[in-house]
Amino acid sequence: MNLTTAKKSGLPRKYKFPKGRGHSSGVGKTCGRGRKGQYARQGTSFRPYFEGGQMSMLRRLPKFGFNNANFKTDYEVVNVGQLEKAFSAGATIDRAALLAAGLVRRECDGVKILGSGSLTKKLTVKAEAFAKSAEEKITKAGGAIEKLAAVHAAAIKHHEKKSAPAKDKAAAKPAEAKAEKPAPKKKE
Repeated sequence: MNLTTAKKSGLPRKYKFPKGRGHSSGVGKTCGRGRKGQYARQGTSFRPYFEGGQMSMLRRLPKFGFNNANFKTDYEVVNVGQLEKAFSAGATIDRAALLAAGLVRRECDGVKILGSGSLTKKLTVKAEAFAKSAEEKITKAGGAIEKLAAVHAAAIKHHEKKSAPAKDKAAAKPAEAKAEKPAPKKKE
């Protein structure tokens, strides 16, 4: 390899502007650091969440307690236009059919059918929720809808986690108490 065939690496290198090159340079004298104080000194560094001694956001925010996100109904969304493309006329559509067609890809509480797109085929759709426009389009095309009850999978898991250890402890305590309690001694 010769120096004539060597190429630039192409790595982005930020140009570091030279400071302290006289008053007229714009960053002369104090070099943009102001006057005295901690910020003016060399080797000063602060944690990214440091707020000048004020109680930081990390410490102000609550770390535990009730969270509504555990109990929200999590829907997977499918549009009427997608049903038109994926299914033939007269088909019965439920979650299993949507999974097979690739329109639903993850575990969720239910499927919600939205009204975006057009529908010309007669379909029977079984889902947990429907938009008004989707209901109108399906019935207008001669199809039928069937509303299913949504199952809150996340909420059920959350409750099972919290209640299971408590039940085990409650069941174990009386048994331990009975075993440990010594028999009363009679006085003579």
